[in-house]
Amino acid sequence: MERYREAAAGLFLRGSFLSFRSKKKLDGMDVFALTRALVDLDSTTGQEAPVADFLLRHLSELATRRNGRAERMVAAPGRDNILVSFGDPVVTLSTHMDTVPPYFRSSEDDAHIYGRGACDAKGIIAAMIGAAESLLTEGVRGFGLLFVVGEERDSAGARAAAVAPHGSRFLINGEPTENLLALGSKGALRYELIARGKLAHSAYPELGHSAIHTLLEVLQELRAIALPSDSVLGSSTLNVGTISGGRAPNVIADEARAEIMFRTVGDPSVIRQEVERLSAGRVEAREVHYSAAVHLQSFEREPTTVVAFTTDIPVFDGAWGQPLLIGPGSIRVAHTAEERIAKRELADAMKIYARLVRQLLANGAAS
Repeated sequence: MERYREAAAGLFLRGSFLSFRSKKKLDGMDVFALTRALVDLDSTTGQEAPVADFLLRHLSELATRRNGRAERMVAAPGRDNILVSFGDPVVTLSTHMDTVPPYFRSSEDDAHIYGRGACDAKGIIAAMIGAAESLLTEGVRGFGLLFVVGEERDSAGARAAAVAPHGSRFLINGEPTENLLALGSKGALRYELIARGKLAHSAYPELGHSAIHTLLEVLQELRAIALPSDSVLGSSTLNVGTISGGRAPNVIADEARAEIMFRTVGDPSVIRQEVERLSAGRVEAREVHYSAAVHLQSFEREPTTVVAFTTDIPVFDGAWGQPLLIGPGSIRVAHTAEERIAKRELADAMKIYARLVRQLLANGAAS
């Protein structure tokens, strides 16, 4: 919380969000300062409250000035989504507030803003708010902003929102696609593997059984399975994300664990069958998360791409309307120590989001 207060104080001294709120229309410096303010609040998954509180306070003021409504939507204990709507939302701009660890604060140079969440997805939040200000200045209504928790881990926010829709017909989901409209994204299938063994002195391995050895054998076999592919999304992939276990170098390990994630491109049943076959009688395989691969439609003359990462779109399951996927920043630097977002892309994203909202409201269709 101390860090939250420091960030808010720094925001005041830079004149960023306060000037942002006082202007009728955003300029580039406002969205840059708002991005940095959001990055400077640690919102690692499960700890999104500082950003949620910040957004609710300031978006409530925006809603009051523009005859809108801002509200919390409980996603999990102590974790809230934030929704602000201006009229009944036909179009909803949405992205996530949480980030992966480790947290690090913002910095900037002439071309980029750096820091955890700069492109995934706090810069996107700032661009969506900027687009909303622009639309409201023009007198446009019938849209909303929905910022959710948990996308980086379990999509808790999207799951909660999916059972409480507000009538939106179109969902513009923001993820770093370099401002290109995505025609599809891969799904995610995540497992926790647990191997159990028998403790023994390492000088007498025949008296025990190594859980680590068993786990490594299963992981190696999983890495060798043939994975499905798709003509648009490409090949499925497997990542062994974490491994832990054992007690000491001179003790035969009695337990070991791994977290693995498949990036899926279609029906995951073949992968599930292989995991079950290779783990049977050797390790416990717990499926902890699944979200489906999606194919998305193009929109008028927007330039397009295909992305390999997973989003909240399949978890929303159409409850907030037909989805589009687009946002500033490159996924190639997300989740890394070099996470950054180009200032030019942020400025462009505000215009893109505002244009998409106008077109969807005017045309009533996304294809």
